[in-house]
Amino acid sequence: MSFPVMKGASYALVQCNDMVIHQGSTQTSEMRLNPDSEHLKELPKHLRSFEDCVAYPPNQSYIGNLPPREMKEISRPWYENPVSGATREGKYGEIMPQDEFLGCMKAVDMFDLVVLEESFQSAVKEKLTAHPVIGKYWVTLGTLDKNPGTTEQIKELVDGHKAEPMYLDDKLVGCVKKAHDFDAALSEHVMFENLAGKASAAFALALLFAKTDLTPEGVQYIIECSEEACGDMNQRGGGNFAKAIGEICGCKNATGSDTRSFCAGPAHALVEASALVGAGVYEEVVVLAGGATAKLGLNAKDHVKKGLPVIEDCLGAFAVNIGENDGKSPVIRTDIVGRHTIGSGASPQAVMQAIVADPLDRAGMTLKDVDTYSVEMQNPEITEPAGAGDVPSANYKMIAALGVMKKVFEKSELNNVVESIGMPGFAPTQGHIPSGVPFLGYCKDMMLEGKVNRAMIVGKGSLFLGRLTNLFDGVSFIVEKNNGEADSGAGGTDKETIRQMVAEAMKDFAASLK
Repeated sequence: MSFPVMKGASYALVQCNDMVIHQGSTQTSEMRLNPDSEHLKELPKHLRSFEDCVAYPPNQSYIGNLPPREMKEISRPWYENPVSGATREGKYGEIMPQDEFLGCMKAVDMFDLVVLEESFQSAVKEKLTAHPVIGKYWVTLGTLDKNPGTTEQIKELVDGHKAEPMYLDDKLVGCVKKAHDFDAALSEHVMFENLAGKASAAFALALLFAKTDLTPEGVQYIIECSEEACGDMNQRGGGNFAKAIGEICGCKNATGSDTRSFCAGPAHALVEASALVGAGVYEEVVVLAGGATAKLGLNAKDHVKKGLPVIEDCLGAFAVNIGENDGKSPVIRTDIVGRHTIGSGASPQAVMQAIVADPLDRAGMTLKDVDTYSVEMQNPEITEPAGAGDVPSANYKMIAALGVMKKVFEKSELNNVVESIGMPGFAPTQGHIPSGVPFLGYCKDMMLEGKVNRAMIVGKGSLFLGRLTNLFDGVSFIVEKNNGEADSGAGGTDKETIRQMVAEAMKDFAASLK
């Protein structure tokens, strides 16, 4: 059987202090219910600088500059121990400041909904044109020459409830207009969310091209797997983000679609991409997702209350390239896929049994046959102050305990197992972003270096959030070190030989007709 491979991954962060205040759902809810609250007054004092954001260890880990396990050597709290000499550019990605990102939102706007103040638009266009990745791969930067506005015009749109404000350092520099007079699915707030998701995903896609051998022309299919939804009142959430994002980077040969399953969406999308490549439908597939503005500062109340900086200030995005077996990139074992079925049960033990233990059992493996697991990789410094604990650690303890129950590990080994199979959480709490995928960049390099032979990527989701079911969700898949055998095509015959066989057969057929 010929398995697809994971050829590369890219990761983007965008620090969005003003969006924490004006678009994060915790703060917008507070403004609606209690506009004079102490939280809203104190929040601005707890926002950190871009430099502090860049030097924050989990952020450096996310973009590829600090292997997750090396974070264990840095004392916590991490926000008090910045990485010396940290840069915004990383091996797998980049951290972008908010001013540039507001320009990105204008650059991906195809319907003249984004209005930027004229001098700000001119300045940010200059920055994006000079950006080594955006300037090279985005084909829509000409949008930044169009339709600037004055501060007065922008303020009038915002005050008239016709547009969502765009702030930079608490100064109004732009807005996103509603796309329809009364359609709630095209409101100014929804369009802001969707354009932010689109822009951050398009940034991650451009980074993927910059960091790998993949070209925009080489992409044949794109799967977008965020938690946002685009459509109008007749098809709320109908999509398609995927092609809209590919358009920004000039992926003229690609088609695509969206996949949704709350936090588990990326795991589902990667399995789908692997299946499409394995079946020979497409040769190069990209799975990607942008960030969710609603989740910015989601736990900010607890952070502010406890005197902590608001470290939930970044949009997260990623892109992953799945392609045909090249003989070197890590293999996606499409025959070892875990799934939380409708009848699996919702207890933590039942979930882990279904998505971690069961697929290994079916493959004749045990939990010990996997070197490392990438679970929900939320940064614990975000979740612990809110009472949610250390999510990755809890998952690793559950996997180890499951191994003890199945007599794969001794009880005395429990702590050592957790240490050996896991890593600290380093991803922003953007819902779908932490769910397994942040480790893929490191996973590829570690397999190429011979440090890891087999990893399991685990994605979990809360389907009950949609109020249509009480069910939980979960998907996992195995990534393995490549054995060095490139894709041989159907039946073990290489593709060139197949082409020659077909040509000969056509030649013989043509001769038989004479």
